[in-house]
Amino acid sequence: MRRVVFNQKGGVGKSSITCNLAAISAARGRRTLVVDLDPQGNSTHYLMGRPASELRDTVADLLEQTVAFTVFTRRPDEFVHASPYDNLFVLPSSPELDFLERKLEAKHKIYKLREALKKLGENFDDIYIDTAPALNFYSRSALIAAERCLIPFDCDDFSRQALYSILGEIRDIQEDHNENLVVEGIIANQFQSRASLPRQLVSELIEEGLPVLPVRLPSSIKMKESHQASSPLIHFAPKHTLTQQYVDLFRVLQGEKVELEPLA
Repeated sequence: MRRVVFNQKGGVGKSSITCNLAAISAARGRRTLVVDLDPQGNSTHYLMGRPASELRDTVADLLEQTVAFTVFTRRPDEFVHASPYDNLFVLPSSPELDFLERKLEAKHKIYKLREALKKLGENFDDIYIDTAPALNFYSRSALIAAERCLIPFDCDDFSRQALYSILGEIRDIQEDHNENLVVEGIIANQFQSRASLPRQLVSELIEEGLPVLPVRLPSSIKMKESHQASSPLIHFAPKHTLTQQYVDLFRVLQGEKVELEPLA
């Protein structure tokens, strides 16, 4: 399964959601790959414990092959790095993605990521794609390459207006490039259950028929501590409430039956 976590708004938890769902997948014995398409490289640093700038054989190196050649001269799996965690692998980001973007656009290489990930899918059960907070060449490539899309939603009105724009952009991708792409769900992140506005916004989105997932992810200092330790929650704090909510989210995405408290 190729799953992209996408939102044009920054600070909504894309990298945290990508890495923690992937880590749970790997901990369950599924061979899992994280593809980091954000030049900032937050997912890479989180899972590898090193900045993306220190790594060689990155996703930029993989895609740069296609500027001069019509085919990959090296196999995509040669760019995959093993993380410190069993079954969890990373196709790391690079600051060079910024400089490479115009070359790829000029050569019309928008489908090359899908080609690479289809080949990698032969060796992985799950592929999670992290994107930059922008609808750029790489995020479009990710939406074209993916089968499922998760949209993190920060519970405020600005995020709500951005959400409608995102859904419109995804519909365009579906119509023009990837009819098999499914919006798997909207994730209410940094959710404050005791505040009325987040509950109101989520309830209204549900009433509009939007695919809001039933698990709400609250704010927690434990996530920041996890980032600092370069250790996903399932390893850093397996019994913490936030970790268990991520596990519930993963199970919902897997189609498992999960007992959840109703939205107040």
